[in-house]
Amino acid sequence: MASSFSAGAKAELCKNLPQKHCCALAECFGILLFCNSFASDGIRIITESREFAQRLPKLFRKAFGVTFDQQPEEVTTGKQNFQITDPGKIADIMASYGFDPKDTVSLHINLAVVEEDCCKAAFLRGAFLAGGSVTDPAKGYHLELTTVHQSVSREAYTLLQEVLSFYPKTAMRGGGQVLYLKQSDQISDCLAYLGASVAAMGIMEAKLEKELNNKVNRRCNCDEANTSKVVEAAQEQLAAIRLLRELGRFEQLPPKLQQAAMLREENPESSLTELAAMVEPPISKPAMNHRLKKLVELSQEV
Repeated sequence: MASSFSAGAKAELCKNLPQKHCCALAECFGILLFCNSFASDGIRIITESREFAQRLPKLFRKAFGVTFDQQPEEVTTGKQNFQITDPGKIADIMASYGFDPKDTVSLHINLAVVEEDCCKAAFLRGAFLAGGSVTDPAKGYHLELTTVHQSVSREAYTLLQEVLSFYPKTAMRGGGQVLYLKQSDQISDCLAYLGASVAAMGIMEAKLEKELNNKVNRRCNCDEANTSKVVEAAQEQLAAIRLLRELGRFEQLPPKLQQAAMLREENPESSLTELAAMVEPPISKPAMNHRLKKLVELSQEV
């Protein structure tokens, strides 16, 4: 089965583990605040990304020195379920972010964890891996991050504005808080910032291809419209010439108009430029247009 664009972007982000401990902590923080459940009674992370599922155990060992209490025996396709239920592990993880499992009412982004620029990127990368998705640019432009924590959503909005200098849109969906982007350049910049440069390039390539196709379509439509106008004008000119002949007025026309009329009769599908080039000596396109218009005007005076 072919991988989706979103799955490909996540796979690209999972190629390398963070080298610094602070970045591992920050990425795990993004994962935990945007995952299925991060509470004092348990942590649950569900993902369909094979690469993210392979990354999680290594990342949590690097950040906290802990293992999951429940995880797939073998990473395969479909949903992968990771859980931590041990109260001691949960307390240690929460303490890493300044939370006390006994009196934490609502979660928020501890700014001390994302103080460094590298940690900001790591945090948002974790948020995207756990709670994000991006639409195939061939179908549309949409990137989103979803969390159940209202304070986290507001603070992530501010963080995105700080590091990328644009403002995501917000929405609520099924009890979740959604931050999303709809502009191709913003989505591309965001993916590049997270570390998915290939996916970012894919966004821009799709945009360029769409723009090229639109340009070609507009040109074709324009050419088709121009062709229709040429055909209509030629039909009008031929009808005028026939009328002038039927009324016996053709022979009374000036030689230049007779010449133009005969060229049009002999070349009903030719453009003005082509007809002008057939005159001996050749004349300009406006000159040929003037002669044919004169024929139409004369036929209307009858």
